[in-house]
Amino acid sequence: MKKNLNICVLLGLLCVFSACKKGFLDLEPLDTLSTTNSLASTNELRMYMNQFYQGTQLNQSVVPNVDIYPESFPLQPRDVGGAGIAFNDAGTDNMIFSAVNTRTSGLFSLSAAPAIKEYVAVRNLNYFFENFKNAKGNATENNKFLGEARFFRAYYYFAMLKRIGPVTWVNKVLPGEREVMEVPRASRTLIVDSVLADLDQAVALLPAVNNSASMRLHKDVALAFKSRVALYEATWQKYHKAKNDPFFTKDIGPEKIQSYFEQARDAASAVMTGGKWSIYTTGKPLEDYGNLFITTDLSTNSEVLLWKKYNANDNIAHSVSKYTSTGGADLGLTLSLVDDYLTRDGRPFVGTERAEAQKVYAKELSPSLRDPRLGQTVALPGKPLKPAVVVPGYPPINQTGFNKSTTGYPLYKFLEYNNAAAVADDLKSVAPAIIFRYAEVLLNYAEAVAELGGDPAAIANALNPLRIRAGMPAVDFNREYNTDAGYPFRSLSNVIQAVRRERRVEFAAEGMRLDDILRWAAAGELLIGKRQLGTLFVGSDMTSQNAAGGFYSSSLLYYDTAPAGKSVNLYLNGNAGDAQRYIDPYKSVLPNGAGFNPQRDYLMPIQQRMIQLTAGQWAQNPGW
Repeated sequence: MKKNLNICVLLGLLCVFSACKKGFLDLEPLDTLSTTNSLASTNELRMYMNQFYQGTQLNQSVVPNVDIYPESFPLQPRDVGGAGIAFNDAGTDNMIFSAVNTRTSGLFSLSAAPAIKEYVAVRNLNYFFENFKNAKGNATENNKFLGEARFFRAYYYFAMLKRIGPVTWVNKVLPGEREVMEVPRASRTLIVDSVLADLDQAVALLPAVNNSASMRLHKDVALAFKSRVALYEATWQKYHKAKNDPFFTKDIGPEKIQSYFEQARDAASAVMTGGKWSIYTTGKPLEDYGNLFITTDLSTNSEVLLWKKYNANDNIAHSVSKYTSTGGADLGLTLSLVDDYLTRDGRPFVGTERAEAQKVYAKELSPSLRDPRLGQTVALPGKPLKPAVVVPGYPPINQTGFNKSTTGYPLYKFLEYNNAAAVADDLKSVAPAIIFRYAEVLLNYAEAVAELGGDPAAIANALNPLRIRAGMPAVDFNREYNTDAGYPFRSLSNVIQAVRRERRVEFAAEGMRLDDILRWAAAGELLIGKRQLGTLFVGSDMTSQNAAGGFYSSSLLYYDTAPAGKSVNLYLNGNAGDAQRYIDPYKSVLPNGAGFNPQRDYLMPIQQRMIQLTAGQWAQNPGW
């Protein structure tokens, strides 16, 4: 009789953490494995681990994910188009949809608490650890898959830690008895240290490679992920402790926090000194950054450590370009993000220079004036939008639905403008999902060294390859120090401020911004009481275009008041008569700005049934 592995059934514990829908629990994907000893060969180890590559890491999907294992940290409800790397900055100070993000606006409810589905994967990984010894064959080959399992277990626990904080560390397959669930959550440091230990094992076991052609995990991916985890925890503990909120570990000392910074630095440094990776450039600063994200085959790209390939012919594709090729996509990048790009000669974009540039739409985006990464991230008029179509002179803020830009700064990054199928239909986009790239390694290293008070020259050397690709001058911490009264990080040191700005610019629309806001405990500076603005309208040539029946004549824009039979369809900040007024999409729905609660919203709530089924051993998160 064939051995029933039934790996997707987590008796007792699975029903606590997952939705327990009929059909989901009946899946038996490993039914074709050995009938005598499970995981009995190298090939069976590979087959088993393949499941964790599907639907695990962030992807470029804009349709509901039906994979067994969900994305670890979706930031925007799927019904308003927020799934996928390109749109995962939604709801932060980088990007907004027309629908308000409930998480970052403080509107998330306890009743909407998501299930903790990662434990499904954790149980399946623990099954692997318990049966790995059955595999015959070459030990080095087999150990690669053991390293993958260590990585993925770390991945899932880190996902849970970011979303709900400390959980219960489970390192064996549990029986189905109810009593095994009645255990408390572990300490946060135990979870983090266990994750880092798993990653150390992964580093030791995974192969060393010099390209990402296999699209499988390798030693440098594990090191990059270790630097990400350690940096996240170091900054989480440092900055939440500084604000004395409920989210840091109460007995943590400065030595422990320093050790996390050191681990982040050393893991990143190990990748950097390995000499296998470099920032991708062909010497074309107006193209190279943008082209990285629409190159369909990254197998030999010097910057990409791990990625996911799409192929529309195999029905493995997404829809990003279909929506962004409208020039709208029902989203927009924010004024705050646009303002953070330096001038072409490396100065903060402030004062009279900024005010004059904003008088003519898109002048502030020009690569002759600003960091060229800006014009490769925001749609710049005149650039190709579709085959034989260019970005229009003014953004479609007078449109509706997916044709509308919410802020007047349309997203251009990831747009496959030369792919006729991708811009015409759903599930035809093939822009790759870049999961780990060398730029993050450099930025993690720079931030860890900066936080440790290290040599500014070493930090600048880590950042300069990003500047060189973009045709920007080398880092000068004094020259680019932004002390403007409205700048949220003006009180930080010039080095840490520069590192944070470089990270924001380099990773715009790559789904990292919310993680950064949360770990820096920066909601007060970046979210609370704020409405994210768009481009200047009153005070720019956009107003004259509207009044004279120009670009917007087919659908005039009404703000403050509207004629009979019409309604206000454009919200601006300030008041009638002000000389300068910016697009303010959430003025009517968030009149007081985002209501993010700093005593609650840094972690999401736990489902009430989870607390009940653990006999109260799992306490609810603060504020919920």
